[in-house]
Amino acid sequence: MPTFYTSESYLKTRFDAAHRRMGFRAGDLDEWRIWRTDLRARLQHLIGLDQMIPTALNPRVTAVVQCEGYLRERVEIDTEPGVTMPLFVLVPDEIAKQSPSAEPASAGKRTAPAIIAAHGHDSGGKETVAGVDANPLVKDRILHYHYNYGQVAVQHGYVVFCPDARGFGERRETYSQTPDMTLNGSCRQLAHMAVPLGMTVTGMWTWDLMRLLDYIALRPECQNQPVGCIGLSGGGLQTLWLAAMDERIQCAIDSGYFYGVKDSLLTLSDNCDCNYVPHLWEVADMGDLGALVAPRALLIESGYRDELNGARGFENVLEQFAITQKAYDLLGVQDRLDLATFDGPHMWNGTHMLPWLSQWCKIKSVPVP
Repeated sequence: MPTFYTSESYLKTRFDAAHRRMGFRAGDLDEWRIWRTDLRARLQHLIGLDQMIPTALNPRVTAVVQCEGYLRERVEIDTEPGVTMPLFVLVPDEIAKQSPSAEPASAGKRTAPAIIAAHGHDSGGKETVAGVDANPLVKDRILHYHYNYGQVAVQHGYVVFCPDARGFGERRETYSQTPDMTLNGSCRQLAHMAVPLGMTVTGMWTWDLMRLLDYIALRPECQNQPVGCIGLSGGGLQTLWLAAMDERIQCAIDSGYFYGVKDSLLTLSDNCDCNYVPHLWEVADMGDLGALVAPRALLIESGYRDELNGARGFENVLEQFAITQKAYDLLGVQDRLDLATFDGPHMWNGTHMLPWLSQWCKIKSVPVP
């Protein structure tokens, strides 16, 4: 049996010595305010948000399809100069028929809360969450992961925005553009190009969703309505980071992406490149990102048999949830945080989605102390 001289034990020791230097430890509201401001500023730099270049959205509707009970628009917006995000906008018929996207909002027009439905890996991008299942590969992923949560949301009256994250769907980079790679992503290629430029996949995804929020604010169907964000796995990553960094998100559901990084990203170090941000682990863990969402509504969904929780399983999730819970306790908004569990693997369960959205995505703003 050969002997291998690995670095894993050493790097775990380094992790233990350095990690969570800016983790949530506030004891009162003044300390919380300072912590929130300082940590967001540090994270903005780490993920490269301060490297992003604003540009005009230049929104254009390129196709409209009538579906059963809702309209599906294909829209393009620009998020940086030369960077285009395609997305589906799903609008319930009762809203679409009386408020076309080209018509300005006016008194008496019906509106509805907006939901960003972020996809994860092994998805084919926006098609899965929007329930566009003409491709057999996409249809299989919808069945396997219960991936069409965006379609479910529009069927219950929400205006839903299903974007392609950079590297997925119509945004795949050169090495992933063949038909047999429809479900694949380009996170590795993106990371290898971006990190040496001071950027990260996490930062590009977060920026693009912030620009999507700018676009949602222009849609007449969503005027003066709250915005929520939901997502599984890599979509959970997008949801957690967006809600942590942008207070325009009033309600979030993070599924399959809330665990301590030592077990789930260091020990399980073969996870996707999109998870890895230089110096992040020295600064914060998942629970601290959750704490940044407070006092807005945050639902964590996790399966007891989700393999991404690591060798210690659900204990790893509970440790991070306890960190987030301290922030909600401090702010006196315990009812705005919940942990929904199910006996299953890495997948979207969704049992609590509609009750959670009904309760918390009907509120325009959540007072921040």
